[in-house]
Amino acid sequence: MAAFPAPPLPRLPLRERAPPVSPTAVRTGPVSAPTPRTTVGTGGHRPEIDGLRAVAVLLVAAYHVWLGRVSGGVDVFLLLTGFLITGSLVRAATEEGIRYGAFLARLAARLVPTAAVVALATLAATWLLLPETRWREAPGDAVAALLHHTNWRLALGSVDYLARDGDTSPFQHFWSLSVQGQFYLLWPALVAAAVWAARRAGRDPRPVLVGALSGVLVLSLAYSVLMTRADQPWAYFDTGARLWEFALGGLLALLLPVLRPARVARVARVALGWTGLAALVLCGALLQVSSVFPGYAALWPTLAAVAVVVAGTSGSALGADRLLTLRPLRYLGSISYALYLWHWPVLVVYLAVTERGLATPVGGAAVLAVSVLLAAATTPVADRVARLGRGGGRRAVVRGAAAALACLLPVLGAAAAWSGQQAAERARWADLLADGSSYPGAAAGDRVPDLPVYPPLVWAAEDAPVTYADGCNQTTAGTEVITCVYGSRDPVRTVALVGGSHAAHWFPALEEIADARDWRLVNIVKGACLFTDAPQTYLGEPYTACAEWNRGVMAELRELRPDTVFTTGTTTSLDGSAGFGEEQVVDGYVDRWRELGDLGIDVVAVRDTPRFGFDVPGCLASSGPEECAVEPEGSLAAVSPLDGLDLPPNVTVLDLTDVFCGPDVCRPVIGNVLVYWDASHIGATFMRTLAPELDRRWASAEGRRG
Repeated sequence: MAAFPAPPLPRLPLRERAPPVSPTAVRTGPVSAPTPRTTVGTGGHRPEIDGLRAVAVLLVAAYHVWLGRVSGGVDVFLLLTGFLITGSLVRAATEEGIRYGAFLARLAARLVPTAAVVALATLAATWLLLPETRWREAPGDAVAALLHHTNWRLALGSVDYLARDGDTSPFQHFWSLSVQGQFYLLWPALVAAAVWAARRAGRDPRPVLVGALSGVLVLSLAYSVLMTRADQPWAYFDTGARLWEFALGGLLALLLPVLRPARVARVARVALGWTGLAALVLCGALLQVSSVFPGYAALWPTLAAVAVVVAGTSGSALGADRLLTLRPLRYLGSISYALYLWHWPVLVVYLAVTERGLATPVGGAAVLAVSVLLAAATTPVADRVARLGRGGGRRAVVRGAAAALACLLPVLGAAAAWSGQQAAERARWADLLADGSSYPGAAAGDRVPDLPVYPPLVWAAEDAPVTYADGCNQTTAGTEVITCVYGSRDPVRTVALVGGSHAAHWFPALEEIADARDWRLVNIVKGACLFTDAPQTYLGEPYTACAEWNRGVMAELRELRPDTVFTTGTTTSLDGSAGFGEEQVVDGYVDRWRELGDLGIDVVAVRDTPRFGFDVPGCLASSGPEECAVEPEGSLAAVSPLDGLDLPPNVTVLDLTDVFCGPDVCRPVIGNVLVYWDASHIGATFMRTLAPELDRRWASAEGRRG
C-alpha cells in the first residue's frame, strides 16, 4: 500500500494545530505512488524524502537480486507510511473530521491499478514461464495480494518448516502491502478516537495523540520482541509485530516541529544525515534481516530513517540531502511503488528460466532495468486513474471505488477461472484413480501402464502427510510436545511415531496399517529434530528448542507407555548439509532406545530414506524421470550403519531402501506415482502404496526377533 494522505480540507482556526501534511505529500517507496512534491509537517517541501524512499527501494531490489537477502528497506517504508498518514489524518481530524470513505476510496484509486496490473501480469507469467509446480498456489496468491492478506497467508505457511523447501511465490512481496492495508483500516479510527477524547477533555489533541501512539509503539514493540524470540517466521509477517514501526513514524510526524532541526547546527545535521543514510545502507549487510526481524533489530533501519528525516535539508554542499535530492533519485522515488511491485516477479521469472539461485551481475542488472522500465510505463497510467478518486465529495468516493473495482475484477476473474480449471482437473483425476491397478506405486510389478504421474506436479506440495494440515507437527521454533491420536479407540496395540520430518513422512503408511490391524497411532514429531538427547543444530545455530522438545517427549512417553515407538534409525545427508556427515546412526539414538526398553517399550528403527538434493517435482516439470534419478551413494552409505550394530533387545530394524532404489539408481517415480513431494520427503500417496510391504517386513522382522 501507499502512504497516501487524506484529501485536503479547509483550515479552521485552532489554538494549536497539529502539523499539516500537504495533499501532495510523498508516498513511501514500495508502499507509495508517485507525486511531484513532498510536503511534511511545518517544514514545507522535503525533497530528501523522495530520495530516501528511492534508496530504500533500491536496497530492497539489490539485496533480493544479487544477495538473496533482505535489506531492511521495507521497514523504512512502514515508518514513512506512519509518518505521512498520521500527519494527514491529524489535520483532517482536527479540522472537519476524518471522512473514512473518501480516505479509503482515494487510496484505492491510487494504489489498486498498479497492483492489479502487476498481479495480472504475474498470473500470466506464472502460466507461461514458470513450471507446473508453481501453478497450484498462484490463483490464491493473487487474490490474497489484492485483498491484502498475503502476510497472513505467508505466516500460516511459515509455521511449517518444510515450506522452506518450496519455491518462492512471485506474489510473496505483497506481504508488506497487506500489512499496510490493514494499517490503513485501523489508523483513521485510532487518530479519530484520540482527537475526540482530547476534545471531550478540553485538551490539545497533539499530546493525547503522542500518548496514544507511544502506547501502540511500546505494546507492539514488546510483542514484536517476544514473538520474534518465540516464533520468528510468524512474527515476520504479523501485523501486530509491525505496528510499532507505523507508530514510530507517526510520532516523528507529531514531534518533528519540537525537534526543530532548523535550529540544529549545520555540521550536526550533516553528520546526522550521513550517519542515518550509512546505517540504512549497511543494515542488510551486517544483519540477517530475514531471521532476526521484526524485533528490536528493526530499530536499526527505522531509526536510521528517522535520522535522515530529522536532519532534513542541511543547507550544506556536504549534506546527505544533496545526494538524496538529485533528480535521478527523486524520479526513482516517484516510481518506487511500481518498481517494488515489478522487481520481484521479474526476478522470480528470471531465476526460474535461467535455473539459477541468484542473479549474475549482468542478469541482475537486466532484471532491475526491466523493472524500472515497467514501473516507468505503469506509473503515469495509474496516476490518471488515481485522479478519479480525488476530492472529498460523494462523487469522488464513488468514482474512486469504481475505478479500483474495475481494476480488481479482471484479476479476480482470472484467478477464479484458473481455480475452476484446477477443480475440473481434480475431478478428472478422481476418475483415473478409480482403477487402482493404474497407479500401484510401491506395489508395482514388472508391467505398469504408461500413464501420467500422480499426483500431478502442480499438486505435489499438497502430498505431505495429513498431520501437517491437522497442525499435529511441531514447528522448528516450538517446544511444546504436540500429540495427535489416530486409529482405534480400543486398540490391540499403540504405536507412537516420534522424530523429525523424515519420521513424519512414514505416517500415511503407518495409518494404513493401523486401520487394518486395529491399532492406535500417536503422532509426536517436530521439524528438523531427531529423537535424541545429543546436541543438534538448525541453520547453523544450536537447536535448543529441539533439546527442550526431546525432554518433553520422553516425559510424554513415560506417561503414555505405547507398545512401540516407530522412529528413524539412521540419518542421511548430502555433503553434511543436514549437520551430519555421511549416513550414520546419530549419537544418542541407541541410548534413547535403551531407555525406552527400560520402560518396556519396543522400538522400530527404520533406515532413513535417500535425499535427492534438488526439488524432484521441479526437475520432473522440465525433464524426464530418467534425468531426475540419482545414485544411492549421493546420500546413503554403501552398507546400512544399522547392520552389525550391537542394539538393545527391544529394537527391530527395518530397511526398505530397495523399494526406493535399485542397485544403481533411486527413482523419482515408481508405479506411476510421484515418490517425493520436494527434495527429500516421501509423498503421502506413495507411502500409502508402501503400507502392505512395510507391514509384511515389520511382521517378519519382529518374528525373527522373537
